[in-house]
Amino acid sequence: MIEEFNTQGRENLVAIADQFAQLEKVIDTKAFGSGNINDTFLVTLDCSEQKNFVLQRINTQVFRQPKLIMQNMCTFTEHVRKKLQSTPLNRRWEIPQVLLTKNKQDHWRDADGSFWRAISFIEDSQSFDTMHDRSHAPEIGYALGMFHNLISDLSPEKLADTLQGFHITPLYLQDYDKVLATTKVRKTPEVNYCLQFVSDRQTFAHILENAKAQGILPLRLMHGDPKINNVMFDTTTQQAVSVIDLDTVKPGLVHYDIGDCLRSGCNRAGEETENWENVYFDTDLCQEILAGYLGVAKAFLTENDYAYIYDAIRLIAFELGLRFFADYLAGNVYFKVKHSEHNLARAIVQFKLTESIESQETQIRQIIKDMK
Repeated sequence: MIEEFNTQGRENLVAIADQFAQLEKVIDTKAFGSGNINDTFLVTLDCSEQKNFVLQRINTQVFRQPKLIMQNMCTFTEHVRKKLQSTPLNRRWEIPQVLLTKNKQDHWRDADGSFWRAISFIEDSQSFDTMHDRSHAPEIGYALGMFHNLISDLSPEKLADTLQGFHITPLYLQDYDKVLATTKVRKTPEVNYCLQFVSDRQTFAHILENAKAQGILPLRLMHGDPKINNVMFDTTTQQAVSVIDLDTVKPGLVHYDIGDCLRSGCNRAGEETENWENVYFDTDLCQEILAGYLGVAKAFLTENDYAYIYDAIRLIAFELGLRFFADYLAGNVYFKVKHSEHNLARAIVQFKLTESIESQETQIRQIIKDMK
């Protein structure tokens, strides 16, 4: 989609950015980041103080109610801002702020009806797609823990559910069953492995949602996508300073965040590897990330929360593998792929990771117990 803007010319982007620039002059816009959902640009201003901000066109095919996303962002970022003002931290921590248009709106619609928003840029920071440095592990945990801690006293009822069904594993399983029932599956050893893998774990898919329904795990606010590359690090201190990509902040279980953070952080081979034998869950990294997380999150976690952390780690790896495999069977209609077998390969990576987690259940549960 970004290519469209190159052909239309920079002037159109500058004109849109100018709606959010208030009194400053826009001097440059360029494509920014590697996200697969929204079109993102870094805007440079002729200003000595706040030199940059982030301009995004929201993908309304994914987020069908973008006004609710902005409403959510304004609600929880203002909550966190006030909290940090009244109780400052002893280290740098920032949360992206929503920037208003010259008409004091939190978004702008262009002539085509596209939905644009602007958020503040976290200066002097960087992110990483994989764990380059083990010292980042506790910082990643700290970042998620601090994010949860700062919104732990904000009622989930104050935020809309902007992506219904997201991280509800039983619903993904229903979708998978529908695809399986309506698709002619070409059986290969890899496909058979995946079919058997999912079949063996049908009942397990409900574990967190059942606990929520029974009142064992409380509904809270979650980030929704706390992968490594959504944690920003100070370029000088290499400490975590922010968690970004806030479109999926909504009511849910913090366990989905904990599981996703550990799933992405403890797989040293990464999601895109085709060397499946190299995929394993690094329990040393797990211990370091959890230590960073629990160092901040202990204040709001309950005994029941601890009891389900292992299940969350196992479930989210399985859930993502299930989604990749279902998309492969459906003809690669959701996730972007580089070749026809790409989603199948991705699914196997997550299933191998799940197997590694399952084989180390006793050790992982002991790590969690020792940190309580």
